[in-house]
Amino acid sequence: MKPRHFNYSFLCSITALLASASAAISQSSGSAIEIDKATQGGFAPPIPISVSGFSGDVEKVLKNDLLFMGFKHVSADQAKFLVTPGDNSSRVEGRVMDRINKNYVLNKAYTGGTERTQTHAFADDIALALTGKPGIAQTKVAFKAETGRSRGEVYISDYDGFNPVSVTQDGALVAAPCWAGRNALYYTSYKLGMPYIFYHQLTTGARHAVARYSGLNSSAAVSPDGKRLAMILSKSGSPDLYISDLNGTNLKQLTSTKEAESSPCWSPDSQTVCFSSRVGGAGGLFTVPITGGAMHRLRTVGAPNPTEPDWSPDGKWIIFTSMARDFNICLVKAEGGDATVLTAGEDPTWAPNSRAVVFCKGPDHAKKLSLLDVPTKQVKDIARLLESNSQPSWGR
Repeated sequence: MKPRHFNYSFLCSITALLASASAAISQSSGSAIEIDKATQGGFAPPIPISVSGFSGDVEKVLKNDLLFMGFKHVSADQAKFLVTPGDNSSRVEGRVMDRINKNYVLNKAYTGGTERTQTHAFADDIALALTGKPGIAQTKVAFKAETGRSRGEVYISDYDGFNPVSVTQDGALVAAPCWAGRNALYYTSYKLGMPYIFYHQLTTGARHAVARYSGLNSSAAVSPDGKRLAMILSKSGSPDLYISDLNGTNLKQLTSTKEAESSPCWSPDSQTVCFSSRVGGAGGLFTVPITGGAMHRLRTVGAPNPTEPDWSPDGKWIIFTSMARDFNICLVKAEGGDATVLTAGEDPTWAPNSRAVVFCKGPDHAKKLSLLDVPTKQVKDIARLLESNSQPSWGR
């Protein structure tokens, strides 16, 4: 779970289940099903699927969910799997059939909650059944929503932007929300007049400051094993990278540079922190082990001034923002190398499936969140809340 970049001017491989499938012959038309035998840049190619016959918003929601979980929507005669409804009069009920073998791989009804939540549950079950990976349709995203000049609040919503809920009512500058499990967040707030890092329990509303040193306290990031916190503190002068226990104790400084560090994120094994720094002049991405030691520069060939990194949960990739004439979302292997430009935008954060990403784009006063399917580069905007939405963090 990745923190977002803080504005210092205020103070200074998805499993390839069908990747090797041969082109199959349609029983009815004799046409070949189009399934690429090779993965797309290390990702499993999207599975051709047909969704039809659902009433209300179910079909729209279902198609959107599947688009970011490794599927592409095709006509029924070109699909590998057919998704059709059962009796949807009072609940969402769906069936998934292998078009070639005529076997049902999923047949299930959903009750409780809203039509939308039932549809999300169905989409997640489809993803698990056909890709072997848990779905993301029932996950949450935390983000910053600006309510006015130098004021904002932390919100959470469904991954697709629906059902937004305000977490804070500080009426002050907030920044860098980060998930701490499913029911808690860390973020920076100026509520007490200075940028302190707060821990916020979502179920009870209780919160307390875990870092309130002089200067900057920001960019909290929880390690995947749930044991440590990485953060940026300027208590010793310039902003440096520190780690601590979750409550802020046992503080350990990992960098000591004259230049500013920012935007730490964790390797999946919780043993390494990746971050951005301007050491050596131009901005770059660096890694350092939690035991301490020298900073190692990560090569991002073709993507200048990289910042705001996020390490994919499967450990294979680092996604980041490249700051040239424009802001671009870029991808590089975790060990570094040639970078790939994916789309215009900034502040990327991975979904739990290591395939989808949420990021922001647009001018500072009117940023909006967007979803990205990394291997296909498909982008879908999320409805903007209030004036400007940025600094997303995808719950894992």
